[in-house]
Amino acid sequence: MAESAPIVRMSGIVKQFPGARALDGVDFRMLPGEVHALMGENGAGKSTLIKVLTGVHPVDEGQIELAGSPVAFSGPLAAQQAGVSTVYQEVNLCGNLSVAENIFVGREPRKFGRIRWREVYRRADKLLEGFDVNVDVSAPLASCSLAVQQMVAIARAVDIDAKVLILDEPTSSLDADEVAQLFRVMRRLKEQGIAILFVSHFLDQIYEIADRITVLRNGRLVGEYLTGELPQVELVGKMIGRELAELEKLEGKPLARTTEPLIEAHDLGRAGAINPFSLTIRKGEVFGLAGLLGSGRTEIARLLFGADHPGGGTMQMDGKKVNFRTPRAAMNHKIAFCSENRREEGLVDELTVRENIVLALQADRGWSRPISPRKINELVRKYITALNIKGDPDQPVRTLSGGNQQKVLLARWLIMEPRLLILDEPTRGIDVGAKAEIQRLVVELSDGGMAVLFISAELEEVLRLSHKVGVLRDRTLITQLDNNDALTTDTLMQKIASGATSGAPS
Repeated sequence: MAESAPIVRMSGIVKQFPGARALDGVDFRMLPGEVHALMGENGAGKSTLIKVLTGVHPVDEGQIELAGSPVAFSGPLAAQQAGVSTVYQEVNLCGNLSVAENIFVGREPRKFGRIRWREVYRRADKLLEGFDVNVDVSAPLASCSLAVQQMVAIARAVDIDAKVLILDEPTSSLDADEVAQLFRVMRRLKEQGIAILFVSHFLDQIYEIADRITVLRNGRLVGEYLTGELPQVELVGKMIGRELAELEKLEGKPLARTTEPLIEAHDLGRAGAINPFSLTIRKGEVFGLAGLLGSGRTEIARLLFGADHPGGGTMQMDGKKVNFRTPRAAMNHKIAFCSENRREEGLVDELTVRENIVLALQADRGWSRPISPRKINELVRKYITALNIKGDPDQPVRTLSGGNQQKVLLARWLIMEPRLLILDEPTRGIDVGAKAEIQRLVVELSDGGMAVLFISAELEEVLRLSHKVGVLRDRTLITQLDNNDALTTDTLMQKIASGATSGAPS
């Protein structure tokens, strides 16, 4: 059967931000009556591509066509008026308005200048009936479940004659039944000829609903593929940047640890974030977490650090039950957490390098017991030298390179002499030299007896540093593997792609 002409065609798209080329000559197209999945790890360019398409960001180079005609939307409203609607993970509707008002706001049927509310409710009921949604349309939207809110947002988008529907992580907070309901609606819209762009980190969902997949990596197009012709393990390889044929067995793997447990989690979990899991991190052990973005890696770290509250399960430290209700409680037990988002959850841009390094130590002592300037200078000099931080202690931390910023954050926590150091993507976005230094530091800390929970999207990096590897997929810790000569990146990719469970928690 002949392929339909694209409803959306983006050619040679370039988008530059200060210090970063977010999109580099990307080609992308969408066909009517298809669900097209956009895949890629964090920083691949997915969100930027959507924002360029919908006019949030102007394109620097390249051309966008809608139904064969060049377009350059001034913003999301202009895109919506042209038939390109977006429903984001965080529903951008008004919770204080009724369900019906959210669907028809600005387009209410009127007579003699007055809104015909009975007609508004009748139309809303009829529209939502086609989406398998049975709800009181006069009730405030905020009183409805997130799944219903998603459906209302989609219903509104479709009712304003959408030709293209963009669903950005619509299933991230839905349960299995709600996902099934959403997919029924998507199939119905597809039959009506609507092109649907579907962004999700859940591989099973992608392969259930998508007809076509486009993969981005580091702002560049990897390729466009028919879903049925792209095995899941190959998709994983294209997303992380290594084809199966190129994968190499890593040498010099860490020796397995046999020391006593430091942290033990039993059936710990949080609804909508991470399914119940059990794991043990031993003293002097580097425990690696491998999985795609959104698989639950960070969620495990946040539970262990007390940043999120578990919905069930227990934790032990040194064989004694602990309950970290806050990060402060975890810190009191010598647990440190370097977040993957060092800008928003780590560094304080307005403070100097010196101030950022001693921030946690001073907070731990309390502001009534200030650290002496002499002690501060001694500590800062020590860790700037130990971590080879390139920069003046008195310069604002925001002026450092990404690698040096990461090392400042590490210095802050190392001053606290933690027993467990949680590192979430510590080498993301930094140069090769800084990455090697941080990897060397992890090995040295482990050799010194510190336990490390190491999270990275780079499978080679996880294998290079970890004594044990936990593999996650779709918010589930599916297996835990000793890092021996039989464990390769190929093995990890197969596990992530298949979702097969094996290996008992230990």
